[in-house]
Amino acid sequence: MGTTKERAILFADLRGSTSLYLKLGNAQAAQVVTQSLTLLGDRITRQGGRVVKTLGDGLMAVFEHAEPAVEASVSLHEALEQLRPAGEGVPLRSGAIKLKVAIAWGEMVEVDGDCFGDAVNVAARLLDLAGDNETLTTGPLLRELPSDQQERFRSIDKLHLRGRKEPVPVLRMDSRRFGDSDALSTAIMDAPETDVPDGIRLSWLSTERVFSTAQMPVILGRSPQASFCVSDSRVSRSHARIESHSGHIYLSDLSYNGTHIRFDRDDQVLTLRRGTCTLHGSGVISLGASPSDPTSTQIRFDILSFSDTLPQ
Repeated sequence: MGTTKERAILFADLRGSTSLYLKLGNAQAAQVVTQSLTLLGDRITRQGGRVVKTLGDGLMAVFEHAEPAVEASVSLHEALEQLRPAGEGVPLRSGAIKLKVAIAWGEMVEVDGDCFGDAVNVAARLLDLAGDNETLTTGPLLRELPSDQQERFRSIDKLHLRGRKEPVPVLRMDSRRFGDSDALSTAIMDAPETDVPDGIRLSWLSTERVFSTAQMPVILGRSPQASFCVSDSRVSRSHARIESHSGHIYLSDLSYNGTHIRFDRDDQVLTLRRGTCTLHGSGVISLGASPSDPTSTQIRFDILSFSDTLPQ
């Protein structure tokens, strides 16, 4: 048996490869996935990590220290954005496939080149909750990082990980998906103040609550600990997350059955499966089933500007 050590375990998973197989056929899609995983593996090696194994459309890696694991995660997301077509007709771009990453710090043991232990289990469970282009971690890894690295992470809530009795505080690493680029930041700064939302109103059956952006993130789910609790067996304990960042309000799906959004004045239904979208105006958030199903849990939402509600 190997010796127990404390290490950073990183899981990365490519999303969207199934649609590639349908569009491109097995040969070309396999080329895209293989090339992508090779590129991710190279980035991990450059940061001092070791790829333990590939897992279908993903991989698992181990790092001796926490900081290189975080830097590797940043590098992985950047690598996927920089991909270019591998051949004519092969859309090897960030829009074709997405990436989600989870990192955990803790005890593990290495046996015949593979890794086992608590850190491995936590990282694998975190990956289940991560959305597209997102990196999740927990407190133990954060405590291993220098202060400037810690500032990259924001607490999103206590979430239930499979195999854990108690909810675990989970943190998300800020990423370009939420507007880190100069162009988007400038656009947000130049936008009129009235365009910046102050909160959201959620209504379901007889329950109505208003959450300011300072009270976010808001977790929608079946758990009694959820910020907005609903009772429906099709709804996960922590089903979806609403958060505010860079002057926008985002909805992220965390579930197995998906989250559906229908905006007012728009007949189309947007379906999220571990993805994220920007909420605007008003509409319906349907958890676990389509809004066309009259038995589904449908939460009415209204994006609020509190200045509009003040007496003139």
